[in-house]
Amino acid sequence: MGRQWLHAKREVANLKKGQVVGKLVREIMVAAKTGGPDPEGNARLAAAVDKARKASVTRDVIERAVRKGSGTGNEKLTLETVVFEGYAPHKVPVIVEALTDNVNRTAPELRVLFKKGQLGTAGSNKFLFDHVGIVEAHHPDPGIDAEAAAIEAGANDFSPIAPGENDDIPEGTAGVKFLTERTNTAAVSKWLAQNGWTVVTSELGHVAKQFPDLNDQQRAEAGEFLQALEDHDDVHRVWAALR
Repeated sequence: MGRQWLHAKREVANLKKGQVVGKLVREIMVAAKTGGPDPEGNARLAAAVDKARKASVTRDVIERAVRKGSGTGNEKLTLETVVFEGYAPHKVPVIVEALTDNVNRTAPELRVLFKKGQLGTAGSNKFLFDHVGIVEAHHPDPGIDAEAAAIEAGANDFSPIAPGENDDIPEGTAGVKFLTERTNTAAVSKWLAQNGWTVVTSELGHVAKQFPDLNDQQRAEAGEFLQALEDHDDVHRVWAALR
């Protein structure tokens, strides 16, 4: 009896790991579909494959996902991207990007999550976000001039990534988030990769224009709601005006 809690904990951990692996595999498929099967010329795919390897996803699974996404294998990618807009508790705008093979299943499930969330609601809010290219990368020299790198790479803006904010940024390195025009995302990623940076994220995303002023309790309540969205198997990205 005294060991049952341990087995339950392991089951939860295994479930979480399975969800993470599933999301990584879907990201590889989408990256391969949008940018081709060669990581050398597809920064988003290269970043996704690197994350999958760090999560101990097997080589066979990775290669199968690349073939499926790029259409070079026997299986074809059937996932559809669906975007939901709404508000987390305390009027925090949120955009949810889901990848699903069954919209008729995913859409009602996400609507239920919005209803369950304290004051979580659906509603149009894209005007509260900038739709941009996002490239996150790190450099071994913590004192490197990130502004100069942003200018030379062709990014529009940059901001340092705080220690612990992104698990893909190793300690002791310079972690930076570069924002760029959507059409320039691949070019910025390529320049960084060719100039000593390791790209860990290269994608299109939504960046909030303003952030609600929340106290610690309100921030925690909004965070719990957003985590519930993140935990849904079909949810690929959650963008929120929360910091």
